[in-house]
Amino acid sequence: MSDDLLAWYDVHARAMPWRVSPADRRAGVRPDPYRVWLSEVMLQQTTVAAVRDYFRKFTAIWPRVTDLAAAADADVMAAWAGLGYYARARNLLKCARVVAHEHGGTFPDTRERLLALPGIGPYTAAAVAAIAFDRPETVLDGNVERVMARLHAVEVPLPMAKPELMDRAARLTPQARPGDYAQAVMDLGATICTPRGPACGICPWRDDCQAHARGMQADLPRKLPKAAKPTRVGIAYLARRRDGAWLLETRPDKGLLGGMLGWPGSDWAEKVPAHDPPIDADWRDPGGEVRHTFTHFHLRLSLRVADTTENEPARGAFVPAHRFRPADLPTVMRKAYDLISATLPPLE
Repeated sequence: MSDDLLAWYDVHARAMPWRVSPADRRAGVRPDPYRVWLSEVMLQQTTVAAVRDYFRKFTAIWPRVTDLAAAADADVMAAWAGLGYYARARNLLKCARVVAHEHGGTFPDTRERLLALPGIGPYTAAAVAAIAFDRPETVLDGNVERVMARLHAVEVPLPMAKPELMDRAARLTPQARPGDYAQAVMDLGATICTPRGPACGICPWRDDCQAHARGMQADLPRKLPKAAKPTRVGIAYLARRRDGAWLLETRPDKGLLGGMLGWPGSDWAEKVPAHDPPIDADWRDPGGEVRHTFTHFHLRLSLRVADTTENEPARGAFVPAHRFRPADLPTVMRKAYDLISATLPPLE
């Protein structure tokens, strides 16, 4: 079965900016572990389409892991803005610095040693070991889970089915070309064995697929119903000085949006918090609110806007107009700026 899948992959492999094609691998080109690791971190809970441009930007600015390790935290967090799950960016820097300073800029080449690096869990360790170093490790992401559930007609719902799906996937992982195989089975799930409307007619594993034989492929994998997400509320304060500088603060390293630039504001809680602005000013309500959904809750953010001549805020610092770039803000903070930008009076 792995031979069948690899033959399919040799023809149909997706072109990725971080991937070495099957033809190039046969010609002796080896994947760059840095690029493999960077792509796998970016792809966690994020689509390929969203990651491509970020990957190109990062590798253009920091082409080697030692370059990334030497980068300023603020520059990396700004480059990551909009990609979400910001703990990944913090762990990215920690890992790059350990690789640069403790491993001479060379990534470990086994799953066990990769697991010892900051921010690398079992999936990422297996993916880097397989793809970058051709170790016969089993890679199990959402695409592979779906393929295995259908291939073996596993009706136990996720996440309870994960151990069985891992075992099934491990039995199919070959000793030959394990890196190409890992990417092939992920490509199969992404392009043919899709969540809706799987293209079984052109699947290289169709004849071996138990779900297809039973006509139940569209029903698998089964999943337990998700709990309803709660809603939290908060206030964000957008203050602009008369010279065009904006009041921003760096959020604490721990917690949501940790280490990112953002507007000073309240905690996000179940009830509307008390008005607690970061600076004395004539605050106004511009109307409307920012709505954003995180992994575990929905957020509704009220805004307060002010022009000010003050220079000493209780928290945060003014960023000069020439250094302020809305694109450096995380998505929810950029939504706030976009909402009020058209309502701002001209600078004096």
